[in-house]
Amino acid sequence: MARETVCRPDRMNVERMIAQFLVIGGGLFWIIAAYAGRFAFQDASVLESVGSAAYPFTAAVVVFGVGLWREDVASLLLFAGSAAVLVWGFVVVWEPVVWLVMATVLIVPMLVAGIAFYLAARMERICSVAARPMSLSGLGS
Repeated sequence: MARETVCRPDRMNVERMIAQFLVIGGGLFWIIAAYAGRFAFQDASVLESVGSAAYPFTAAVVVFGVGLWREDVASLLLFAGSAAVLVWGFVVVWEPVVWLVMATVLIVPMLVAGIAFYLAARMERICSVAARPMSLSGLGS
């Protein structure tokens, strides 16, 4: 199958929206989960629980912010994050149910968002090449 080289800005925008939705939605889910889990199950104070929620908040803000300007770097961050979660699971020896939950709510959404950011960055490059005027310098006159 040949690689597509036609500029499709509508497709690029859908890929961006999918990636941004997954980053925002996943960030909100993990912020709430980190706060509520610590507050409800570890009898932590509100301040300690907010401190736990700061980690996923920071990660989501960084990835979202980077994704606004450099989608290729955001995709690398998401792929690295997915790999880090896999390593974390092997190091602490998660049970199969924990693997299933983490794959469902963290690993797969990060991979899908990373792929969507990568595809949007690729389409951005295709559109920038298509918009460039043809140069006569390569004709060897």
